Amino acid sequence: MPERRVRSGAWDDQEHEAAFQPLTRAEVQALRERQPQVPVWWVVAAQAAVGGVVALLAWAWSGERVVFASALYGAAVVVLPGALMARGMSSRISSMSPGASAVSFMLWEMVKIAVSVLMLALAPQIVQPLSWPALLVSLVVCMNVYLLALLWRRPAKKQQSGT
Repeated sequence: MPERRVRSGAWDDQEHEAAFQPLTRAEVQALRERQPQVPVWWVVAAQAAVGGVVALLAWAWSGERVVFASALYGAAVVVLPGALMARGMSSRISSMSPGASAVSFMLWEMVKIAVSVLMLALAPQIVQPLSWPALLVSLVVCMNVYLLALLWRRPAKKQQSGT
């Protein structure tokens, strides 16, 4: 019986190894200039600002303080766990190795989710009376700031050399 080669994807192992070329320092630098990262603390601050604006708009629209408080709490459900995760991911342990970074990311993501769920569960006790629609609208709008941050990423301007 002839030996069968199992292909797991578009390339077999030998083709994949031949196609992979590590980047040089200059190539990595050029890639980072073309694809700049948005600082995580900028995203957290933008979420807080957007949450404050949504809460003020909800208050202006409804004229009720309870709607303002509920919308503000909805923003806090996104901002506080996000800030906690950002702080955890910026620790030295998180940047020791790729493996430690991946485990740290998963751990802090679980903490972020747990804190968010706990804050939502405690919402009726903390904000009384609670306006769930205002809370949820604010929460969804603040979560979508991540999408805006991705769209905001712009390549750095190319420096023109004088000839």
